[in-house]
Amino acid sequence: MNYVRSDKVAEIKNRLDHPVIDGDGHLLEYQPLVRDFVVEIAGEEVAQRFDTLSTGGRLARQVPLDKRRELGMTRFAWWGIPTRNTLDRATAMLPGLMHKRLDELGLDFALLYPTYGLTVTAMDDTELRCAIARAYNRYYAEAYAEYSDRLAPVAAIPMFTPDEAIAELDHAVGELGLKAVMLSGVVPRPVPGAEGVRGAKWMDTLAHDSDYDYDPVWQHCLDLGVSPTFHASGQGVGSRVSRTSYVYNHIGNFAWAGEAACRSIFLGGVARRFPELRFGFLEGGVAWAANLYSDILGHYEKRGAGAVTHYDPKQLDRSLLESLVKEHAPRSFVDRFDRLDEALLMLSDPEEDRTALDEFAESGVANAGEIRDVFEDQFFFGCEADDPMNAIAFDREKIPQGARMNAIFASDIGHWDVPDFRGVLPEAWELVEDGHLNERDFRAFTCDNAAALLQATNPDFFKGTAVEGAVPKV
Repeated sequence: MNYVRSDKVAEIKNRLDHPVIDGDGHLLEYQPLVRDFVVEIAGEEVAQRFDTLSTGGRLARQVPLDKRRELGMTRFAWWGIPTRNTLDRATAMLPGLMHKRLDELGLDFALLYPTYGLTVTAMDDTELRCAIARAYNRYYAEAYAEYSDRLAPVAAIPMFTPDEAIAELDHAVGELGLKAVMLSGVVPRPVPGAEGVRGAKWMDTLAHDSDYDYDPVWQHCLDLGVSPTFHASGQGVGSRVSRTSYVYNHIGNFAWAGEAACRSIFLGGVARRFPELRFGFLEGGVAWAANLYSDILGHYEKRGAGAVTHYDPKQLDRSLLESLVKEHAPRSFVDRFDRLDEALLMLSDPEEDRTALDEFAESGVANAGEIRDVFEDQFFFGCEADDPMNAIAFDREKIPQGARMNAIFASDIGHWDVPDFRGVLPEAWELVEDGHLNERDFRAFTCDNAAALLQATNPDFFKGTAVEGAVPKV
């Protein structure tokens, strides 16, 4: 079959003087081959546990509704990949077909993230988690090896402990040669004392207030030349725990997980300790990033670098306060004047630990300009093509300090939210047609920002690819 791109795709591509890099497409793993790899790695018993990933929906339907909350069961994805558009289904599943159709889609190079392999980021069965991470990564390396000029499958790295992350980084990157990695920025852990309650979890964000020191993982990423990217789900957490509606749980979930990881990496000081690393937060868009950046600046202004002492109870002018109470308070207050200390205590306790007053100390930033530097230089945000809020990333007039967020074009092809793969580039281009982006912004969105993320740790990321020489060097 010959595949000819649409007139609209051709029209857009003729306007561009740069390649289009897809920063977050998805492949569909051929599960029978992956299962055989699991058997080779861990044996048939583990492979039978692997089978439950495919039959999980059937098993969940057997659990009565009133039991699902007790078991911590929520409605997860169902009917989540193309079917009526059979060509797209086959494209996501067959590496050669994806490679052949890229021109039709208007894409010059694509990072392909897992679909079924996303389970690696949240599975609490340690033996199975590590076995399937190894099996999926072998699959990505072998199935896509001959298409590396235009396709880069992304390794799935388990993050429940630093040791397992480092071991799989060594295997996937060091041995298999995969050059992009997907980590989880949030890890569900049992609440101490409630280990037997399946739904009792707290979310470890791996940097601030974590049970583990993940600095060796960040250093290992730097040593291996890979940029940490995060593609975890926020479903099953907080308010996204509906037992009946996947849509209810899905809306905003990637933004929630990305925001949690980004906030932790910033406040935990990871970005400042590893200034050469770049971090990608995928599929949640960029609106949350602009809000987080603004919110951090607002908190820093009032609670960072000693500013919080403005609220120190010892700064209170007691004599002035007493005189104002006597002059202006109602009789019911004056009758209880001897209990004024009781009235002043809540949220203003003078006995707070004074060695922990600066909650920005761990972040390593010394001023608001350094906060901007971290967001502009080190953080990158995957944005689906049809998200109108992508324009916010380039609106310096609305973002404090005239900052610009690093939005990355992320097609999400392979999943239900892309009914026709040929539509992703035209949908992204609509922001130019509607006057929200100029062509320089569009180049940053669809090429330069992805290049900056990937080449910061690996200047040769695009060496030997079809876009070598066309992608700007960082």
